[in-house]
Amino acid sequence: MRARQLLDRFHDSARQRGYVLDAAQEHAAARLAELGAELTAVFGGHPRGVYLWGPVGRGKSWLADTFFELVPVRRKRRVHFHEFFRELHTRISARLHTPGAVEEAVAELTGDCRLLHFDEFHLHDVGDAMLVLRLLESLRARHVVLLVTSNYPPAGLLPNPLYHDHFRPGIAMIEASMEVVEVAGPTDYRRTPVGAPRSVFETGVWCSPGTDAQLASLGLVRPEHPVVLPVNGREIRAVGVADGLVWFDFADLCERPTSTQDYLVLAQRYPSWVISGVPPLSTRDREAQQRFANVVDVLVDRDVRLVLVSEGDVLTADARALDLERTASRLALLKAHVPAV
Repeated sequence: MRARQLLDRFHDSARQRGYVLDAAQEHAAARLAELGAELTAVFGGHPRGVYLWGPVGRGKSWLADTFFELVPVRRKRRVHFHEFFRELHTRISARLHTPGAVEEAVAELTGDCRLLHFDEFHLHDVGDAMLVLRLLESLRARHVVLLVTSNYPPAGLLPNPLYHDHFRPGIAMIEASMEVVEVAGPTDYRRTPVGAPRSVFETGVWCSPGTDAQLASLGLVRPEHPVVLPVNGREIRAVGVADGLVWFDFADLCERPTSTQDYLVLAQRYPSWVISGVPPLSTRDREAQQRFANVVDVLVDRDVRLVLVSEGDVLTADARALDLERTASRLALLKAHVPAV
């Protein structure tokens, strides 16, 4: 496929959704079109991947997903970075103390994949960063072309100054193997929705202050008896479950030692969620704030419907967790607050 053909199809896809590409998106789409031409060339070698980064809501995931759907490459995989890491940890754990465990796990996960798309790539934990170093080395050795979206430039990964230097070799590998393209147009498109909801998540509701009458108007009645859900060898308390819906209180989901891997499992089980009792996040510690951000990431990626119940605004300016700007942008996709009844 020629680059011009692929770029034209980007424009067609945008028009179908009611968009016109802004200048930053146009630049990114042109580079992705070039990558598509390189990947499909008869005598193509090992092209550099593309690392799309920029503020929330600028269309990075849409650009990457559109490219992934359009490019005629059979051996490709698209995965949210949280999910890939969960699978990678599971497979490495099964080979504990086995030489080459990381390389074997990566080989199993990627198979003969030629193009691997990581959505929402970010690093805050030094242990995860060291594993990512091994992952990048293994992918490079297997000649896998990477397509990545992130809110951070490569040099902004693992931003904690206590640990940042540990990941400098990873930053160098990213910059050597991928072209870094900033997507930073003036508009947060999640806050300016066009037309009907484009995903199941966007059919969700932010309900405030969350009276019984409000909840009843949504067909929700708080169960009288909580349940305990077994997840990844631990137990997580839920308000209740029924017909594909799971209801959590914020305290049980985000103020206890739950993990992103837990949320991924639960999102597979339940296509509809209620999270009630969500407080102003600035009143909770950074770990609880980060768990909430991770929950929202998972629900968006798995396209789960969410009813969020709070007494007021939860994302105040003094909340300290990383990635809450992305969370605010994603929660803006939910329907307008239900009027008080």
